[in-house]
Amino acid sequence: MQRIFQQLIFLFFLFSSGCVNPFAPGLDESPDGNFGLITDQKTVDGVLQNFKYAYTFRDSTLYGKTLANNFLFLYKDYDKGVDVFWGRDDDMRSTFGLFQSAQRLDLVWNYTLAENIDTVRASVTKNFNLTVTFSPSDIVRIDGYVSLILERENLNSQWKIIRWRDESNF
Repeated sequence: MQRIFQQLIFLFFLFSSGCVNPFAPGLDESPDGNFGLITDQKTVDGVLQNFKYAYTFRDSTLYGKTLANNFLFLYKDYDKGVDVFWGRDDDMRSTFGLFQSAQRLDLVWNYTLAENIDTVRASVTKNFNLTVTFSPSDIVRIDGYVSLILERENLNSQWKIIRWRDESNF
């Protein structure tokens, strides 16, 4: 009986003193301040990186953090010959639907066609490739251009996208 009691005490101390869950790694406390993939959006490239990761991880919360409250999405409906646009709420709903229905999203930012960055306002035109996998037999590939306007309140604020103009010809 005493031997069983000693073994139980030994097992208790063994498990309580060295519990390490391999599926819950510790926090990255790197001195360089780089805590992973997600950025603080203090640069325009940081916003684009977060935007890409929002698509990669299909994370609507991260996606929403890249958009300003007054965000506007625009594209040209070439069949009707008119510009179509919608605001942040509609964009969040449609993007959430895309994130829910796609099995995988791969966004690649390619080359920059134009870039003008001031202290609180930036305009960037970039080429991109987006691959949307709904199922192994239903894959959509989009190659296009986007013209972005980004703003921030001051030098210490985060950049946010206020206008996304899709310049792609589908």
